[in-house]
Amino acid sequence: MEKFYHFVTIAGIALYWILVAGVTLRVVLKRRAVSVSLAWLMVIYIIPVVGVACYFLFGELNLGRKRADRAREMLAPFVEWFSKLSNCQAHSPENFGRHISRIDELCNNRLGLPALSGNELSLQSSPQAIMQSIVEDINQANTSIRMVFYIWHPGGMADDVGYALIAAANRGVDIKILLDSAGSPRFFRSDWLTKMQQAGIHVVQALEVSPWRIFLRRLDLRQHRKIIVIDEKVAYTGSMNMVDPAFFKQDSGVGQWIDIMVRVTGPTVNVLSAIHSWDWEVETGERSFPLIPECTTEALRSEHPIQVVPSGPGMPEYLIYQVLTLAINQANESVRITTPYFVPSTDLLETLKMTAQRGVTVELIIPHKNDSMMVQWASRAFYSELMQAGVKIYEFYGGLLHTKSVVIDEQFCLVGTVNMDMRSLWLNFEVTLAIDDEEFTQKMHQLQAGYMAQSHCVSLQTWQQRSIYYRFLERIFYLFNPLL
Repeated sequence: MEKFYHFVTIAGIALYWILVAGVTLRVVLKRRAVSVSLAWLMVIYIIPVVGVACYFLFGELNLGRKRADRAREMLAPFVEWFSKLSNCQAHSPENFGRHISRIDELCNNRLGLPALSGNELSLQSSPQAIMQSIVEDINQANTSIRMVFYIWHPGGMADDVGYALIAAANRGVDIKILLDSAGSPRFFRSDWLTKMQQAGIHVVQALEVSPWRIFLRRLDLRQHRKIIVIDEKVAYTGSMNMVDPAFFKQDSGVGQWIDIMVRVTGPTVNVLSAIHSWDWEVETGERSFPLIPECTTEALRSEHPIQVVPSGPGMPEYLIYQVLTLAINQANESVRITTPYFVPSTDLLETLKMTAQRGVTVELIIPHKNDSMMVQWASRAFYSELMQAGVKIYEFYGGLLHTKSVVIDEQFCLVGTVNMDMRSLWLNFEVTLAIDDEEFTQKMHQLQAGYMAQSHCVSLQTWQQRSIYYRFLERIFYLFNPLL
């Protein structure tokens, strides 16, 4: 019996090291950033067994075979639909400003998706105003409502939206709602799912999480978009999930979440509807393109264009990341950024440093307290390097600043769902609006200034005096930054 146990032990060790060797080869041969490969090798060798399991769960972009096949097949027909927009009067690159012109070229060449003028925008920054506006638009809906959210958390004003949707379904409005499985577990465990389904609302769970699929699909690949499209006439997108901040994560110790949404009318609405159609088809296999917008620019409407920038599996890789770096590199005077999760890649870090070093004012506003301890410590590992390059860092004390925004030269801005971390920029289903509207951008800039008024500017001299214990935690979590 002793020989048997000895044999089993030796065989187990041998099997484990064969597995480690195989995963190591997989990591080395897989083309990706060197920092990501090194981080995974560190995890695999420092944390026995668990490291290998983590790689299978999170190490590769695995959408699941059916979804992956479907996403690849979808790209060509969606590019064809997007390309029709270039023939619209609303696409007039000869009138584009310098900030959006290159972004239009990039998105057009990579995805066939042009920037379109003739939109009207409103920036909404309070939960009450956002929810009231959404409910009012739902109450006016006649034909269709399309939604996709990462989180739907029942309670408070989110329930008002739910009741408005049920009332709309009862009067014959066709409603399709796509919610991320990992982000919305409370919704799927609540009675709201049954209520909506009984009213005829189509509710689909995106990227379902289950113990039977954990080794078949990457668990941290999430549906992170926030989009509402009503009658293909009105759309919303931004950073806010379908939650009432007064009822959401009250025990997390970070305060209420601070968010924005952008209400849009005009031809960009149909583009956002097409992004919802993409997500719906990836999950269900059902295809239904929205109408091609009329795309005429009325004389009284702003000519300033909006570029919708989507990203995610099946779409051209790193598109939002490319747009972000392109926008920052075009800055002549200032770059101001708000993000809840700041764990930049080496390339993005160097872009921010270089921008500050060429004399551009670069300001970064992030929460003082974060709901992710790992992200909070990893973010701080970049402070010294950024401040030495001239970047000004502000820590926001008014809650969890969840707004994702970039304002360039006070003339051009990016707003949407994407965080400044590699998961958002390289992995998740995300969407960003590149907005070349100076009036809207000024409002965004003023809102950012309001955030700064509730923030503390980090001093390089004071920061360099922090304790060795803090420095140690920063370096430990910094090692994992390619995986956060």
